[in-house]
Amino acid sequence: MNLPNIIRPEHTFIGVSAPTKWRALQTIADKAAMAFFVDAQIILKALETREKLGSTGIGNGIAIPHATIDGMSSPRGLLLRFSRPLDFEAIDDIPADIAVVLLFGENNRGEYLNVLSAIARRLQSDGVLAAMRKARTADEFYSDFIADSRV
Repeated sequence: MNLPNIIRPEHTFIGVSAPTKWRALQTIADKAAMAFFVDAQIILKALETREKLGSTGIGNGIAIPHATIDGMSSPRGLLLRFSRPLDFEAIDDIPADIAVVLLFGENNRGEYLNVLSAIARRLQSDGVLAAMRKARTADEFYSDFIADSRV
């Protein structure tokens, strides 16, 4: 799984401010619309629909909002760190300070679970998460996420 092809450095943000999960989804939709040239309302509706099926908060302060978007030709993503943790209704009740956003086209459904699995594996490492949470810049944050090895 080549995550740098899906989540690019220029689609990485730290200090993202939102008062609630639902406002965060709006902010995410706006950023994704600019990055991927898809209407923000289409992205927002897809993310909200998916979130209503069940929380994308996976625990340990991480959320992975994801949705299928008509017209997307390849999987794309955003990497964000919120300025303050938000309640994504994770099973462990820990608010999310990190979000990995994935958007897929209908023709990418086969890759969908593989990408989610690769991201979950990467974020299971306490070393990766600790480094991401200490990163001072978006470039550091991205590098800590993408790096293949940990000291």
